Amino acid sequence: MDDFSHIPVLLNEVLEGLALRPDGIYFDGTAGGAGHSSEIAKRLCGGELIACDQDPDAVAAASRRLASYPARVFRANFREAERVLDEAGVPAVDGALLDLGVSSHQLDVRERGFSYREDAPLDMRMSQSGPTAADLLRDLSVQELTDILRRYGEEKNAYYIAKKIVARREAAPLSTTGELAAVVTSALPPAVRRKEKNPARKTFQALRIAVNDEMGALEDGLEAVFRRLAPGGRFCIITFHSIEDRIVKQKFREWCTACTCPPDLPVCICGGVAKAKAITRKPIRAGEEELEHNHRSRSASLRIIEKL
Repeated sequence: MDDFSHIPVLLNEVLEGLALRPDGIYFDGTAGGAGHSSEIAKRLCGGELIACDQDPDAVAAASRRLASYPARVFRANFREAERVLDEAGVPAVDGALLDLGVSSHQLDVRERGFSYREDAPLDMRMSQSGPTAADLLRDLSVQELTDILRRYGEEKNAYYIAKKIVARREAAPLSTTGELAAVVTSALPPAVRRKEKNPARKTFQALRIAVNDEMGALEDGLEAVFRRLAPGGRFCIITFHSIEDRIVKQKFREWCTACTCPPDLPVCICGGVAKAKAITRKPIRAGEEELEHNHRSRSASLRIIEKL
């Protein structure tokens, strides 16, 4: 579908960070609308891009847009990177990119149910399969909902929102984004409602992450992709909120750390060896020009490592 819009975030920084070689093999685990993928693939001559996405709309759009380039597109979550690369007959890659979070297309298409700005069915499934957000809200207890809102939305009023959701569904199940947004707003103190520009934002983020098991996929995907990086291969990851950035930061630090002995030991006895080196000491963020033209780049952070 031609309306799959995607403005690639931190594009120049990603292209530079990958240290592309024309004859290299690269992996994009979040193809989306092929914004990053097409710019990577067009720079290859003798090399190839292997791209994947769990969203069938993204796969269709990326396949069409990459048709004239040395690239192949697979439908899969990036946590399945090794299966995808096995299927492609690629033992190792020279660089990999993960552009995390929800895509512009998923947010902008009302029927996908990701946005609190328009009333639509409570869906939020990136893969368009499996349980929906409505299913979660129908089945989970107050405590389970509270845990999700706190862990994935960092929502201070998680318990009150969870209680309101469970009380509301006793009358009728929540089935639309508008209904959920209204319940969330009604659960918040007036002072918070006045302060928060979008009172339902954190709840929607938390539910989306839970529906798609985004943190589980990220933890699995980090390991899977890193295993298939060739020595000298670069790993670029763009995050959009502190929860996923924290996971990436900790994993990158682990790979870049040689000694794991307790700090009070006078000499190293673990014999540890670093698996990677940091290319970015601090995350790269969008510059003023990009911020002006792409508001979704505001929360983007790019971290890069190189496998040793």
